[in-house]
Amino acid sequence: MRQLAARRRHPLATAMLLLLALVVTGAAYTAVAPGQADAAPTINDAEGDVDRGQELFLANCATCHGLQAQGGTGGPSLIGVGAASVDFQVATGRMPLAQQAPQAPQKPRVFDDQDTADLAAYVASLAPGPAIPADEYLTVSEDPDDIAAGGELFRINCAMCHNVVGAGGALTQGKYAPSLDGVEPRHIYEALQTGPQSMPVFNDDNITPAEKQQIISYLDHVNTEPSPGGWSLGSIGPVTEGLFVWVGAMVLLIGCAVWLGAKSS
Repeated sequence: MRQLAARRRHPLATAMLLLLALVVTGAAYTAVAPGQADAAPTINDAEGDVDRGQELFLANCATCHGLQAQGGTGGPSLIGVGAASVDFQVATGRMPLAQQAPQAPQKPRVFDDQDTADLAAYVASLAPGPAIPADEYLTVSEDPDDIAAGGELFRINCAMCHNVVGAGGALTQGKYAPSLDGVEPRHIYEALQTGPQSMPVFNDDNITPAEKQQIISYLDHVNTEPSPGGWSLGSIGPVTEGLFVWVGAMVLLIGCAVWLGAKSS
């Protein structure tokens, strides 16, 4: 007992107890917190040929991303980005990059579906990463509750860059948030998962697959909803649209006044 009491009075006893508490807390959190693999149980791997994907990668991508996809001066590492990132970048035509720029623009795609699947399969084979989303979360819901929930999620997480109706907007240093009108549900889901360009990553811990589907449903709703006024003016908001019409009317009236004055003199 005397030895135990003496150890309790040791100067390092408090520090050791704190260290032990931190270790136990960390181990408990690691055991309880869901991992990435557990958070996305419904995502399937891309179907493609890994060997052919490697051949395509070496011929078309290795110059910028390195022979082992480890990254280089012209492009980032692709290890761990997953099949979803490759499918988004290649299927939307953003990759291969046409030229160095602040942001990769969307353009006509270079690779067909099979080539894209092969490239995605090869990159996915390098390390675990987000996979191609399952079809069950890409179906647009017409349930008003889902659309309303998706609208709330979009306004909280996306509207500050993409506009409240996904019309897009300018960012800093020559970058921009593109319009989401006409974007396929699969690519919206993949962008949320992988965070391309300046976009943050919304993994399944932040926004669940069901919530991603609600966002997709909301964007489909606002993109297909008819404009009550007949002309949306880019859906930039009622105040701005009203100001645009008011300025146009004033310019027309001033022009008429100037023309009448010149005619009378």
